[in-house]
Amino acid sequence: MDAGYITPFVKSIQNVFSTMLQLPVTVNDPAIKTGNSPSHDVSGIIGMSGDVTGSVVLSFKMETADAVVALFCGERLERDSADFADAIGELVNMVCGGAKAMFNDKKRVSISCPSVIVGSDHGVSLPSDIPCVLIPCTTDCGEFVIEVAIRETTPSSEASEQAAANA
Repeated sequence: MDAGYITPFVKSIQNVFSTMLQLPVTVNDPAIKTGNSPSHDVSGIIGMSGDVTGSVVLSFKMETADAVVALFCGERLERDSADFADAIGELVNMVCGGAKAMFNDKKRVSISCPSVIVGSDHGVSLPSDIPCVLIPCTTDCGEFVIEVAIRETTPSSEASEQAAANA
């Protein structure tokens, strides 16, 4: 994966959290993720397609998710409520949208509607042919990670994907 795709996510997470939550984020050293086990208990997932394809996961410890959602919404929400999942989905949506806007060369990229999984021991299957970069983050509310598994789409791979979709 092109390292130039990591910086936009780092900048976007810091911007979204400081602007929307007044919550500074310390970004720690990225690493390559191995396996499909969840990083934490709550995961917001977004797919990317177009000139860049893959997926992005924003994964929180349960206590961190509780605190972040309370800051975002102005009140504590029950973990099993649709509003709790919507808040996590909106955060990952804003982070991905902000990062997408910072991609070099004005890439044409679409992002999917977010999916949210709440509960321990869930798995998120990422594209097997794309390395996943795990970006650990720390805030006063706790720890979370951004998992970025994206790659630039070449014209030949786009044609191959389209042919496979039509088969």
